[in-house]
Amino acid sequence: MALAAIYNLFIINKSGGLIYYKDYGSAGRMDTNDSLRLASLWHSMHAISQQLSPTPGCTGIDLLQAHNFDLHCFQSLTGTKFFVVCETGAPNMEMLLKVIYELYTDFVLKNPFYEMEMPIRCELFDHNLAQMIQKDRVALLGR
Repeated sequence: MALAAIYNLFIINKSGGLIYYKDYGSAGRMDTNDSLRLASLWHSMHAISQQLSPTPGCTGIDLLQAHNFDLHCFQSLTGTKFFVVCETGAPNMEMLLKVIYELYTDFVLKNPFYEMEMPIRCELFDHNLAQMIQKDRVALLGR
C-alpha cells in the first residue's frame, strides 16, 4: 500500500503533451511510455467530454471515480491541466491541485529559462512540490 493519498501527478500542456510527471508510490510503477499514453488519453477524454456534455459551458471531467482510485483534474485558464491519481475518497484534492497550480505559476512560469509548453525541469518547483505533498500527507492522513 502506498504511503500517500496521491499516487501520481501529471501536468499536461494545452496541446495534450505531458510536461511533468511524478510518481508518489503507485503500486504498479509506470514507465515513460505508459505515463505519456495516460496523459494523452486523459487529454482526449477531457476534450471529448466538453463537446458531449448536455450542459452548456461544461469544462470537462473534474473527477473520475474508480473502484481503487480517484482521478481529480484542474484545468487552468490557459488550458494546462493538472491531475492527480489518488486513493479513493482522498479529501481536499481540488484544493491541493490549486496549490500545485500556484507552485507552477510561482516557480515554473516565472522562471526566465522555462519555455512555455515544454517539459518542466525546475529544481525549485520540484523541491517546493515535494515539501507541499509531504505537508499535505501529514496534515490530511497523519502519515
